[in-house]
Amino acid sequence: MKLIYVYSKKGRLRFVSHLELQRFLLRALNRTDLPITFSQGFNPHPLLSIAGALAMGYESDYEVFEVRVDGEVQREHALQTMQSALPQEMHVLDVVSRPDNHPAMMSLVQMADYEIVPLREQDALFAAAEAFWSMDSCMGIRKTKSGEREVDVRQLCKGLKAENGLLRARLMLTERDTLKPDLLMATLCKLAGIEVPSLRVCRKGLLGADAQGQMQLIHLL
Repeated sequence: MKLIYVYSKKGRLRFVSHLELQRFLLRALNRTDLPITFSQGFNPHPLLSIAGALAMGYESDYEVFEVRVDGEVQREHALQTMQSALPQEMHVLDVVSRPDNHPAMMSLVQMADYEIVPLREQDALFAAAEAFWSMDSCMGIRKTKSGEREVDVRQLCKGLKAENGLLRARLMLTERDTLKPDLLMATLCKLAGIEVPSLRVCRKGLLGADAQGQMQLIHLL
């Protein structure tokens, strides 16, 4: 069986890298009494995976990791034991169980929702966001491990709205097509003719398609 946890990542822990986060969660699991399934081989470790790496410096209201366990575990116990093993900045919000053959959470992710707060130049950025959303195409440069390539930023942005002093954005997040908030903001700033300001970014959800093709939070699929 898999236990799929939803948790937030706030405060000082926004500066924890993805690799450090994996080590952090492994240590936390070792402090619980969950019947964790371990890998085989010379250096056994819990069968753990994290859905959707989060950039360092970003906060999140919705992160997901899954871990395999041997046998059934009561939901309340699974929730409470992980809450006690993690600090307040990583508050456990929910846990669901799925069979071992359930698709990996990362394979279900198609999009992510973000709230982006520019700390200055808000009026110019919000005007640029409105102009950007009316475009059919807007090209930008995406940096990858293999170099740089031109992408259509507008087509990778599936939602963008300015309200209450922030931008709400829904961005593609797949192995092939990904738009990160920093590229979106660089594109908007280029349209506005300004330098990229300091930003506060919070991920609000990781989304996948249900049987009807509607976007849902991945732990509910």
